[in-house]
Amino acid sequence: MSEAANWFAAAGDKAAVEEGDRLSPKFDADGLITAVAVDVRDGAVLMLAHMNAQALALTIASGFAHYYSRSRRKLWKKGEESGHLQKVVELRIDCDQDAVLMRVEMAGSGAACHTGHRSCFFRSIPLGATPTPELRLVVNDGGKLFDPQKVYGTPDKTDVPRF
Repeated sequence: MSEAANWFAAAGDKAAVEEGDRLSPKFDADGLITAVAVDVRDGAVLMLAHMNAQALALTIASGFAHYYSRSRRKLWKKGEESGHLQKVVELRIDCDQDAVLMRVEMAGSGAACHTGHRSCFFRSIPLGATPTPELRLVVNDGGKLFDPQKVYGTPDKTDVPRF
């Protein structure tokens, strides 16, 4: 029995999952669910990460975003080290309960990305281009809001949050 069973309703039939009033998240084979954070003010997508059952439960209980880092294999509270906390204003789940959407208020500089950018989606891929190793991404924001080296230390620090 998974730890999620202790916190959330059993899945039930398709109709109960898709239209019912019980939270029964559908975690993947690794025990994770996709989580998207958007800015409550303007709807900008800030980041995409993953949550395990404990991260989702902590997010619900505390009102602050918690995630599970696949690369570091551990739970983390967004902004705990950097001060860039995400206060969850609204938490939604999609129709088949395998992804959550959080409307958040960012603390600190307002940057959600560990690179110093406001959003983890700070680069665009040129559409219509021929995919080759030489294809160049285009930075689509106003630049970094903080210096990651000052916040996290050396650039190769292994405990910098990676999603």
